[in-house]
Amino acid sequence: MKKFTTYTGTTVPIMNDNIDTDIIIPKNYLKSVSKTGFGDYAFDPWRYNEDRTINTDFSINKDQYKNATILITGDNFGCGSSREHAAWALQDYGFHVIIAGGYSDIFYNNWLNNGHLPIILSEEYRKELSSLSPEIEVTIDLENQIIKYNGKSVPFKISDMWKERLINGQDSIDVTLKNIDKIEEYEKKFF
Repeated sequence: MKKFTTYTGTTVPIMNDNIDTDIIIPKNYLKSVSKTGFGDYAFDPWRYNEDRTINTDFSINKDQYKNATILITGDNFGCGSSREHAAWALQDYGFHVIIAGGYSDIFYNNWLNNGHLPIILSEEYRKELSSLSPEIEVTIDLENQIIKYNGKSVPFKISDMWKERLINGQDSIDVTLKNIDKIEEYEKKFF
């Protein structure tokens, strides 16, 4: 997993609450477990019209947001089914940070397990971020747990465990392998 310490990007707002995983990646696209190839289907029901033409009214389809990598959204993001494909679709699309009012527990952990940062912020700050000009860069400083934009510094919280794992680029296997000596010792005793 790639280390995550400081990240700078531009934002795109999708300020709906309760965006479920079937909106993030509809079930008919869950035909692979390769973690790639899902970006074209992220937010599929909203990105495309019924005839599969681009819905130009949807924010991520607008030219000014085409390079945005930080998603600003509402409460209870990623609710619905537990599909990890939702995290893969957003990752494949190009998002690295999601700032929401809250998340479903499963999506929150899936996003972290894929090396990306979910931030929980108040509605006040999310409204501010969602109204930024598309060219304004936002910097996420994970080590100091601060979001910087327009001369502001807004703190955010994350558990120490996840902060350490992201900063060190450690997935679950890396964390397990930190105890390889104990694992091998156990295996010698019992196998």
